[in-house]
Amino acid sequence: MPYSATHRFAKISARKVRSLATMIRGKHADTALALLSAMPHRGAKLLRKVLKSALGNAEDRRAPNINKMVVVEARIDGGPMFKRIRPRARGMAYMIKKRMAHIHVAVDAPAKRGEPQKSKE
Repeated sequence: MPYSATHRFAKISARKVRSLATMIRGKHADTALALLSAMPHRGAKLLRKVLKSALGNAEDRRAPNINKMVVVEARIDGGPMFKRIRPRARGMAYMIKKRMAHIHVAVDAPAKRGEPQKSKE
């Protein structure tokens, strides 16, 4: 059973965080935390907080082998947008979209080799 955490309505564009999420997907949680703490991006800080929260949820539910947890899901979805109008020349206006993102991270124990994974039905 995966242990998950979510940060909804994060004030950052989903596009800026998706590349970081693909980088940590499938890695051990401690390796992913080390990678994210070395990154200078603001999205890495947000993603690291959500990953720590997922590990805390696993610890709270007394998951076995917390040290061997693997990031099984790191998903960044687009959230709502604040829309603002910027006045331009000759009476025109340009739309400014202040984007948000939903950050989902799930960790689980690594699957044993030779053991078939359960399908989601």
